[in-house]
Amino acid sequence: MITSSTLSTPSFIAASSPTETADIVLINANIHTVDDNTPWAKAVAIRSGRFMAVGNEYDVTPFIGDHTKVIDLEGRFVMPGLYDMHTHPDLALAPGYADYLNIGLEDPTPEEVKQAILDYADSHPGDGWIYGQYFVRYTFKQAGLVADRDWLDSFMPDRPVAILDRSWGCMMVNSRALALANITAETQDPRHGYIERDSITHEPSGILVDGAYAIIHATMPPTPQHALTRAYREGLHFQSGHGVVGTKYVHVCEHRLNALRSLDQDGKLSVRVEAAISWQDDIFPVKRRWELLAGERHYYRSNRLNANAVKFHFDGTHESRSSYLSTPWPGEKNWRGHLNLTPEHIVDMVVDMDRKGIRVIAHCTGDGASDIFLDAVAQARARNGNSGVRHQCAHSTTLLDTNLARFKALDVTAEFSPVGWFPSSFANARAVFGEERMQRAYNFKGVLEAGGNAVMGTDWPVSSLNPWIGFEAMITRQNPFGEEEGQFFGQPISLEQAIRVMTINGAWCMGIEQHAGSISIGKSADLIVLDRDLFDIAIKGNLHATQVELTLLEGEVTWDRMGAFTDTDMAATWQEPLPAF
Repeated sequence: MITSSTLSTPSFIAASSPTETADIVLINANIHTVDDNTPWAKAVAIRSGRFMAVGNEYDVTPFIGDHTKVIDLEGRFVMPGLYDMHTHPDLALAPGYADYLNIGLEDPTPEEVKQAILDYADSHPGDGWIYGQYFVRYTFKQAGLVADRDWLDSFMPDRPVAILDRSWGCMMVNSRALALANITAETQDPRHGYIERDSITHEPSGILVDGAYAIIHATMPPTPQHALTRAYREGLHFQSGHGVVGTKYVHVCEHRLNALRSLDQDGKLSVRVEAAISWQDDIFPVKRRWELLAGERHYYRSNRLNANAVKFHFDGTHESRSSYLSTPWPGEKNWRGHLNLTPEHIVDMVVDMDRKGIRVIAHCTGDGASDIFLDAVAQARARNGNSGVRHQCAHSTTLLDTNLARFKALDVTAEFSPVGWFPSSFANARAVFGEERMQRAYNFKGVLEAGGNAVMGTDWPVSSLNPWIGFEAMITRQNPFGEEEGQFFGQPISLEQAIRVMTINGAWCMGIEQHAGSISIGKSADLIVLDRDLFDIAIKGNLHATQVELTLLEGEVTWDRMGAFTDTDMAATWQEPLPAF
């Protein structure tokens, strides 16, 4: 029904003539478009996966035909779909589907880790690998224990044991695992990681940092294909249910690409996916990377999948003190962390990938690592000109103030992961960085104020796959769950800035901002309907509990909690409850 209130709403110019009818029309909505020209609307019309009209009910009524699905949203809040620019569903879920050990606790104590290993051994008799996740070195330190081979050997000496740290920065293994992998005092450290050793004998301690633990993975049987396919399928399901329409799965190999392609061919890729091929064997062996990067990556290309990116680690993690800093670590005279590649290697690689049109996604947790990455991109721009490839600084945990403006100047995305944005035991573990560095950690505000592009990546399983947790933490810098109070790191940003970070900035990061990322005429019909108005000040401290009622990707229903499409041919693929990831 057209009323005086709808007629008074500023309208947009429709891209199509009224003789064309819409597939879907949404009316009586409160739509935040993220379009600077017309930021609010009341109704949209969608045809063939694109917005054909955006404005008020008067604007969309001419496009309603006999077969148009018209939905009255009764004042619900609508916005563009979300973009999660760094996540690993395979690392999070495939181990469980492959029946690996899952300790299942956020910050398990050493005793809980031990008991989980013993229980797994009892339920899986024999002499096979006990492999799984997670332990946390910080909790061992709190308990006055050292996480090493001796600790594992004390209760599990005869079977190989390999347990990942929750940061994915290191792995703890026992003597049997070291023997099977032939890791000894004479084993040379890989360039992209290192083996912690006894300072006198040089014998491995049982902690393998960054790329060093790929030696263990190379010794083990690979993750089964069925586990990878199911992991991606469930991850996509969860992301669609939380309003994600675009994502990046980083660290992939041929097996993982085949799993994604099979889902794509079956019509189950409910999110746009950019998959980044691993440059090094830093998490698992990638035996055919050269063929993939040389051109086979194009075999996987479709409307919703591409593998035109490469991921690698420049440095390590804070917890293992392997993040590469611009000055020595607190309490150290010389130790600045570990740079996994030489600066010369980095420059040559970035220039070469840029020339080939391949996006580089660089793991940089230390301010020294991101500085070297930006220098390398500057070299690529000087040698290649502006190729149009937008490279990505992953994690960007701490950045030098002098580098903030370079993100805009070099067209580089600053991607931040939310695990330390609010007070928590995990954030406290990261405080080893030092007070000064942590106060400029996760510097969304600095990058945005300098005109650069900032995005969020959940980095699941290091932190929750639920993007709304990080969304709230960006704005409040407080613990969404009230578990810990006190100091938070970095400066908050506004609600409007956070929405742009999660929408149009993500589309820019994927190179599709001209076609997606805002609710605009002619763009892909990607939107989400929420159970609350994000601009209602009363819910500011409860944004993490936001529920997505409906997700549309290219006008296709990928999530329908409200049941709006259950009686049509456009019914959502996913309507069952979400798993508790």
